[in-house]
Amino acid sequence: MKFVEVFLQTLLAFFAILIYTRILGKQQIGQLTFFEYINGITFGSIAAVLATDTAPNQTWMHFLGLTLFAFFTWLAGYAVLVSRPARKLISGEPTVVVHNGKILEENMKKMRYNFDELAMQLRQKNVFDIADVEYAIMEPDGDLSVLLKSQKRPLTPSDLKLSTKYEGVPTELIEDGEILFQNLRQNHLDEKWLIQQL
Repeated sequence: MKFVEVFLQTLLAFFAILIYTRILGKQQIGQLTFFEYINGITFGSIAAVLATDTAPNQTWMHFLGLTLFAFFTWLAGYAVLVSRPARKLISGEPTVVVHNGKILEENMKKMRYNFDELAMQLRQKNVFDIADVEYAIMEPDGDLSVLLKSQKRPLTPSDLKLSTKYEGVPTELIEDGEILFQNLRQNHLDEKWLIQQL
């Protein structure tokens, strides 16, 4: 009996998470703010309790808790979308940590961010000398955006006044052995052309 109960509750938790996460929208893991990361862990914890707690008459209480948590998450997301003060409060805001090759220690202290972390993130951006940095900005998701000084930036064709051809985005025409006819049409091609190429 308990096995069936856990099975049904797990099914309920699974579909609730599936539906609620689709409603709440997509975001890459690397782009989550600290609030969104903790929110996701809490959401998962409530769903886990819903799936496994076999105490009498608790299933719907846990489901209600999960639903309310999803609603408040959606509400916070909407507030972030429409209100700058809410966005600053909930998601945080970018903070300049390096300006013109100088580390802004006060800003780093406010974020509890140390020099070793800064140096590591700069190295990940292939920057080994802080003096080469015009701006380094800590984003709300914890990523570091770096603008090098103009004389340290890589050379581009536009710097040399060279014209380049438009390349576009590569498009799959066959996937898992199946022809993707929609992609063919978008590129003004047909099956006959594809067969000739093959």
